[in-house]
Amino acid sequence: MGGGRNACRLALIATQAQVRRRSGSVVARSGSSHVRVCSGVAPVGRWGGDGDVPEGAHVSHAQVASIPGAGLFGGRRLSTVSGEEGRGVVKGRSIKKILIANRGEIACRVIKTAQKLGVRTVAVYSEADRGAKHVAMADEAVFIGPALASASYLDGAKILATALATGADAIHPGYGFLSESSKFAELCKQKDIIFMGPPAAAIRAMGDKSVAKSMMSAAGVPVVPGYHGEDQSPELLKAEANRIGYPVLIKATQGGGGKGMRIVHNESDFFESLASAQRESQAAFGDSRVLIEKYVLRPRHIEVQIFADKHGNAVHLNERDCSVQRRHQKIIEEAPAPHITSEFRQRIGQAAVDAAKAVGYESAGTVEFIVDTVSGDFYFMEMNTRLQVEHPVTEMVTGQDLVEWQIRVANGEVLPLQQSEIKLMGHSFEARIYAENVPKGFLPAAGHLHHYNPPSASPTVRVETGVGKGDTVSVFYDPMIAKLVVWGRDRSSALTKLVDCLTKFQIAGLPTNIGFLKTLASHHAFAAGDVDTHFIDRFKADLLPSTQSESIQEPCVPKATQYGAALAAAAFGIKSAQEKSNGLNSIWSSGSGFRLNHAYTRMLHLDWKSELAESTPVPLSLKLTYSKGGNFVVEGDKVEKMTVTGKELPDEDCNLRLNVNGKSAPVSLAQFHQVLVDHPLFIHKPQR
Repeated sequence: MGGGRNACRLALIATQAQVRRRSGSVVARSGSSHVRVCSGVAPVGRWGGDGDVPEGAHVSHAQVASIPGAGLFGGRRLSTVSGEEGRGVVKGRSIKKILIANRGEIACRVIKTAQKLGVRTVAVYSEADRGAKHVAMADEAVFIGPALASASYLDGAKILATALATGADAIHPGYGFLSESSKFAELCKQKDIIFMGPPAAAIRAMGDKSVAKSMMSAAGVPVVPGYHGEDQSPELLKAEANRIGYPVLIKATQGGGGKGMRIVHNESDFFESLASAQRESQAAFGDSRVLIEKYVLRPRHIEVQIFADKHGNAVHLNERDCSVQRRHQKIIEEAPAPHITSEFRQRIGQAAVDAAKAVGYESAGTVEFIVDTVSGDFYFMEMNTRLQVEHPVTEMVTGQDLVEWQIRVANGEVLPLQQSEIKLMGHSFEARIYAENVPKGFLPAAGHLHHYNPPSASPTVRVETGVGKGDTVSVFYDPMIAKLVVWGRDRSSALTKLVDCLTKFQIAGLPTNIGFLKTLASHHAFAAGDVDTHFIDRFKADLLPSTQSESIQEPCVPKATQYGAALAAAAFGIKSAQEKSNGLNSIWSSGSGFRLNHAYTRMLHLDWKSELAESTPVPLSLKLTYSKGGNFVVEGDKVEKMTVTGKELPDEDCNLRLNVNGKSAPVSLAQFHQVLVDHPLFIHKPQR
């Protein structure tokens, strides 16, 4: 084989658009759709440099990337026009420069809208983000410290000083980090910097779940039966749990993301669960207080996007269903929620508006409700006082740019639309693409994006991301790689588009949840809209087939594509070595394969590892025989004999087409030299 110790990793990425799993698959092809698409921005150059940039150093980009199309969204532009007869023209200050106190895809998202409106932007970045996309996109970029979030993105004083030094009028907090810090919002007000979010008092009130529940109850918003009092003695809490009736939910009053949360099914387990929840709450939030609520057995998580201005106006922009979660965190969201009536939509929307008015809300917010799938009742859960990760699905079905609304409201303008002017059009899904090890309990992962090729933006597809090929998913921050957002004229066509785009989403270099998301979105129960927060647990055997035998499992791509890709890898590597021979000892540097009087054969030793199954890689030994006309014959103990023809080299996106036993198959091939990738994988192992 030659060059054994420099073996390339060859990753086969599932790209066949026709792939569908077994019974219950979503098989309908996408029909006509109309959608607002977030255009991809290709920055003019990247901020980087070989030397260190001192903390607080200021970089100004001479050129800012233009956004193609007629605005932020290609095809049909999102609304930027106020409502009837001059609504939205009442102004306070005019924001000319925004500092984005965040990173990744949300920073890029804010920059795009700011550019559309002619507002200059300032990015901040840590040591881990020197070459990040948001840094390249912004008009200015300021280094704020080490990779550790507490020393950079969570350092409110440093970020505020940066805003003052750069002349920023406003700070957009994004989500996470300082977005729900009432202290930071108050500091901005003291320094006469506009905080693009609600008043500090509203953040403070909604950040305390007990206070929030009491306020909502007083405002007539339905709340789950429970105890939200100050007395935290274990005996009283247990008595309240007995009064409410099991099962109950113990929840940290300052909590979020599932931390400090325990489900208790019977009285005997109460004290142990309480102590565990309090310890976790104290460690995560510095506060051990909890509340007790009735636990709804099969709840749906339905939330309502609200918006309020500085003039007392508030509206809702319909609902989102975020029931499909893992580790209490959302992974697929959709708008509108399936199987609800217009009357239910009106009631839950009005409850959300009442909640916003009760706390004197301003800007974008989300009111989350638990919906009892048995009774149909809904209850206030919490209010997120920021722009949500999943806001794009609302933009897709309403045609509104919510970041633009934030900027206009921060400017002192009246809301762009009245409630009666907000429309609901079609259906949208968002799938969160994470770097994570699915079989190991969705364990977060980090690594290098050797290959990154998302589906192309189109009138039905939008990809929100802060990374690109060659970037690193850092251990210091959330491992989300991208948000895939699709739109269709109805739920069925939108779901077909989602599955198709997940099939085409190519990542190699680190484990992801793409295969899991595709399996989930293809499941018959999900296709039927039969969702609740226990969906993954209910269908674990279908979604996470790790309990199957250790034999070769059904892969998520056809066999012809699997082995065809292996052959393509060999052919590609051999031909590349011929064309680019540099005299180095390479596993591929063995010439054309031509032999006199007999066929030339070589053995390929490959590993197959599914991203959905927690098992060791399955070894495959294949014999590759060269024949006339550019054909290859492959055979092995676990492979049926195949003849493959492939004469073209992969294109710049690593795509090529092969003919396997007379059937054409599209293949994607990523070649790199470093990390073993946890995607449908072929790894060439040289003989020694």
